[in-house]
Amino acid sequence: MTATRTLSWPGGTVTVSSLGGMIGPAVFLLDNGRQVSPLHVAPWWNEPESRDLDGMHRNLRGEWPCVPFGYPVDRDTFPAEWKPALPVDDHVDYVHGYASNHNWTFLSVDGDAEVAMEINYPGEHPVRRLERRIRPSKGTGLEIDLKIDVRRNCSLPVALHWCFALPDVPGQAQLLPGGFSSGATYPASLAPGAELFAPGRSFSELSNVPARIGLATDATRLPFDRNVEELLQLNGTDGHFSLLNRHDAYRVDLTWPAATLPSVLLWYSNKGRQFAPWNGRNLCIGIEPCRSAFGMSPATCSQPNPLSESGVPTSLDLPTGKECTFTYSIQVSPL
Repeated sequence: MTATRTLSWPGGTVTVSSLGGMIGPAVFLLDNGRQVSPLHVAPWWNEPESRDLDGMHRNLRGEWPCVPFGYPVDRDTFPAEWKPALPVDDHVDYVHGYASNHNWTFLSVDGDAEVAMEINYPGEHPVRRLERRIRPSKGTGLEIDLKIDVRRNCSLPVALHWCFALPDVPGQAQLLPGGFSSGATYPASLAPGAELFAPGRSFSELSNVPARIGLATDATRLPFDRNVEELLQLNGTDGHFSLLNRHDAYRVDLTWPAATLPSVLLWYSNKGRQFAPWNGRNLCIGIEPCRSAFGMSPATCSQPNPLSESGVPTSLDLPTGKECTFTYSIQVSPL
């Protein structure tokens, strides 16, 4: 049974769900008196058919941690240089990890200044436990602590899966990445018929990404004016990323520890997936600080792969006896 907790303060109201530990919906009260809701909630979340989905897809919204991050891909669609890193019979029990698909337990806290929660992994899993604490920060923002405790030494891909709502009018939102050393397009097709970027290419500016048709496309202006389902990865980031929603006149600023999560995976879900439950209606941008190779499976990310061999870390070393703890944040402000 999914439970919720609500965090309310003068700068906003945020709902936290036990399923996946997900944040959302959220309303922030800006300095100019306007209320805005930047976090995405999947359009099928309350439909009867969603009961048959796995926990993550059923509750898809706002933000949650993915430990381990990723899922297997169809290796037959990937170029030859990737195949050695793609196991033939790859399998994960849960897309984006156990914690993304199961109920967390809310912890007792003093007062109502934060929401705390934990989840214990099955005994055979290398991860023992996750804990996170969510609290208001700087008026119209949130600060989040994540703690990872493992049973045995392991190296796993990890991500923070932010999903943001987009306006319906093309081009009315803008992505403003912080500094990054290089960008890479997805090596294959994420959703046949909804491609936009040339596969397996590098770039230095998000506004000038190699395109499948034509020379380049601006990947900062959203939503696109056509159905698109794509991934881009920015590597060597400085731990900052901003989203401007000009239609609703607000700005979102994200920060995270770049030493731990040096990359950002951008998930362009622009009504590209036509099968259920997506049905050509999901419109959001995923901004996902990570240590990963395009959200591919743990088996791929924890072994040598073309991205890691280029110098990009794709998994996080987690030793026993030393909890991995870090803090990240979101700030919402008027334009």
